[in-house]
Amino acid sequence: MARIPESFIQDVLNRVDIVDVVEKYLPLKKAGQNYQACCPFHKEKSPSFTVSPSKQFYHCFGCGAHGSAIGFVMEYEGLNYPEAIRKLAEGLGMVVPVEEAGAAPAEKAAPGIFEVLKAAFDFYRAALKKSPEAIAYFRKRGVEGKTAARFGLGYAPGGDDWQALKVIYPDYDWNKLLTEAGLVIEKEDTKRRYDRFRDRVMFPIFNQRGAVIGFGGRVLGQGEPKYLNSPETPVFEKGRELYGLTQARAVIRERNRVLVTEGYMDVVMLHQHGVEYAVASLGTACTPEHVKKLLKLADEVVFGFDGDKAGRRAAWRALENAMPLVRDGKEVRFLFLPPEHDPDSYVQEFGREAFERLIDEEALPLSQYLLRELSLQVDLTAEEGRAKLWHIAHPYLDQLQEAPVLRLLVQKRLGELCQLSQADMSQLQAPRGGSVVSAQSHYDDGEQVRHYEDEYSSLQEAAGSFRGGGRKSGRAARSAAGAGAVRRSGDWRAQREQEEREAKGLVAPPPAQRAQLDPMLMLFQLVLCDPGAVAGLDPVESRWPQEGRLALLAELLTLARSQPQQPGSLLLEFWRERPEFSYLEQCLREGLQLYGRFPREDREQELRDTCLLLERLIIAPQRVRRRQELDVRRENGGLTELEKQEYLQLLQAAAGK
Repeated sequence: MARIPESFIQDVLNRVDIVDVVEKYLPLKKAGQNYQACCPFHKEKSPSFTVSPSKQFYHCFGCGAHGSAIGFVMEYEGLNYPEAIRKLAEGLGMVVPVEEAGAAPAEKAAPGIFEVLKAAFDFYRAALKKSPEAIAYFRKRGVEGKTAARFGLGYAPGGDDWQALKVIYPDYDWNKLLTEAGLVIEKEDTKRRYDRFRDRVMFPIFNQRGAVIGFGGRVLGQGEPKYLNSPETPVFEKGRELYGLTQARAVIRERNRVLVTEGYMDVVMLHQHGVEYAVASLGTACTPEHVKKLLKLADEVVFGFDGDKAGRRAAWRALENAMPLVRDGKEVRFLFLPPEHDPDSYVQEFGREAFERLIDEEALPLSQYLLRELSLQVDLTAEEGRAKLWHIAHPYLDQLQEAPVLRLLVQKRLGELCQLSQADMSQLQAPRGGSVVSAQSHYDDGEQVRHYEDEYSSLQEAAGSFRGGGRKSGRAARSAAGAGAVRRSGDWRAQREQEEREAKGLVAPPPAQRAQLDPMLMLFQLVLCDPGAVAGLDPVESRWPQEGRLALLAELLTLARSQPQQPGSLLLEFWRERPEFSYLEQCLREGLQLYGRFPREDREQELRDTCLLLERLIIAPQRVRRRQELDVRRENGGLTELEKQEYLQLLQAAAGK
């Protein structure tokens, strides 16, 4: 896909003020040098959401939400990165440049597709007013006129006319956009075209910006398929979109709850009866992309399914997709309606209050639903059955990587079902060894992660002697003081943190060890906390091997030197669409917490000390290993000219020249 030029993104970041951006959505109050408000991403009575104009960064001390102006718009509006850039640029009166040479065909075609889809939308809405049969269908289903208008309901004519859309598209027979948009079907043998949707009531599907991207059609009377959706197009992916989200977004934010149903009419009738936080998946099972989007929108996600076998299969697929994504503080629940009802019929018969009471009283939390369904597969009265439950449940528990507290509680309940004591469960847990971070890549790009468990004690000793010989930094002192507290807090917390980092493709030691074992992590934190502190630092990165995290650190240092006036939150945007973004974002958050209150001179000293530590603990050993490799090659066949130059440089570095 086409990329927005980095220079334009930087221009937007330079012009935008995060306070102005957030104030368009929230009322902010001045609190010292910062601004405060109640967090829009979780329910709270007292404000814990802070916006810093100096750092161009927002952070919620309640739920942990944080980021730049771009990140805020992405989270609040549910937009992707390019869409957020465009929205900010539009607010500044800037036109986003289009890189035609790098644009994919789908990207170039998208504007034209939006136009033809909008024309079809208008055509279907007008056709509904002229169709007594379609009007009678909606009346029979209980749909009111204002509801039909709100959702843009329409009708696709049928009968003998197989090319009803030809009325609005004079170029119907050759316009490629009509097939790309999924509005018409072209026979391969004759190249003859006909409308995809015929004699169907139409449900338009909108994207997050309110543009029509596809349709769902329900046949009038008998016929197959009963429901027909637009195919995958350059602007429409069923696995990413949710029906009714445009209409429901504001209420979802207000209620902090989203209800996911299976059908278009479920959403329409729920909204008509006041349950306006309902959306639906588009004729497909709820995907991981759906779950990600839903968990961004609200803290409580309720999946509402029919009570039949198909509904239960869909619920289990939703659970499997939600497990790796749910976090502590988020709640995923599953509601099964009585067999004779779906959400549409239930809310019409019993009303909004009864339906919401059903959610509150009957919807099962994810943990209960998981253990209930797994328990039904075994005989809990027999030892073999309980052993099987323990065996089949653990792969699901292992998926709760982002919810360590929930995982612990579910495991405790699992032990009760299996009649295992805490000591029994501890004995069954396979021990896991710790690991120390290396200079190799730790991202999800396929590079191998190297562990140096055997270097743990030697690195500790080397770091201690280095710090002990000179000024003891505030960071080192705090880490040493806090080490005992971290150890006393429980080994599972340190283990949990290690597992979370491994799941993200980044292996890092526990906090109490970082000052001694991971100078690279400290440098990431320091530079992102205060990019301006790099100005007085020698360009040491020019001597480093350009591999793994060292290459990323060198890239960050170079960027900080070129733009020392920019806060770390804005520098971070250069990695927004790269695998390293989540790691750097965490480093920024930790850096602000650790070093944010330090005077500039202390941060600069810490930066110089940590660079020396990095040279001693990681760079120097790498040079020794590389020189040894070249020694072997020199004695067994000789070196190339480039290797000779490298060998000479290594010898000079060893001699201190």
